[in-house]
Amino acid sequence: MCGRYVSTRRPQDLVDLFDVTRWDADLVLAPSWNVAPTDEVWSVLERVDQDTGEVTRQLRSLRWGLVPSWAKSLSVGSKMINARVETVAEKPAYRRAFAKRRCLLPADGFYEWQTIAATATSKARKQPYFIAPTDGQVMALAGLYEFWRDPEVADDAPGAWRTTCTIVTTEATDIAGRVHPRMPLTIAPDDWTDWLDPAHQDADELRALLATPAGGRLDARAVSTAVNNVRNNGPHLLDEVPDNRTDA
Repeated sequence: MCGRYVSTRRPQDLVDLFDVTRWDADLVLAPSWNVAPTDEVWSVLERVDQDTGEVTRQLRSLRWGLVPSWAKSLSVGSKMINARVETVAEKPAYRRAFAKRRCLLPADGFYEWQTIAATATSKARKQPYFIAPTDGQVMALAGLYEFWRDPEVADDAPGAWRTTCTIVTTEATDIAGRVHPRMPLTIAPDDWTDWLDPAHQDADELRALLATPAGGRLDARAVSTAVNNVRNNGPHLLDEVPDNRTDA
């Protein structure tokens, strides 16, 4: 799975990188070295303007943790932060979003945890690792988004509609696979347009666009367990600590 990630780029940098044509310049999300489920995150998506019919590429803030339109509560999203690529086109919670509402979630890298077995002198524990492209480039995580109407809020009240998202994951390989069995999927720059196009709905063709982050050219380094606490944030979370894995 992908349960935490890092997103520190400025919105203007993301607008330039992803060729965004519409965004709210007043919307600000602080850089985060510990993005957690239910946080607001940057996303890139394409929507059809209902007045002009024009498709615009937008930078938006979405709540991480997808809430299907039929869900009774926003809390459902905390259990739907990832969508498995093996079943994403069939599962009721994701299939409509996979067909029509796909997005990119910019990330510097992501965290995974490996269980370290107990020894004669220490208890079993989970060691966090930060996994990122070796070249430092932004990853465009493959995401899906949905609109959810809060039944307890009036139509014209703030917060009546919430837009939420999830990250598509697959079996982990290479460096990431030595840490955790699952990892997020990404979309290569040449495929951003096809992935974001709401008119593109062929499931097999869409699956073919999904790729291993950075083509597998990833670095994994052990970091402090400070990242375990969602209240901790800052670049110090990426500081490397001794790696005690037997296969490191």
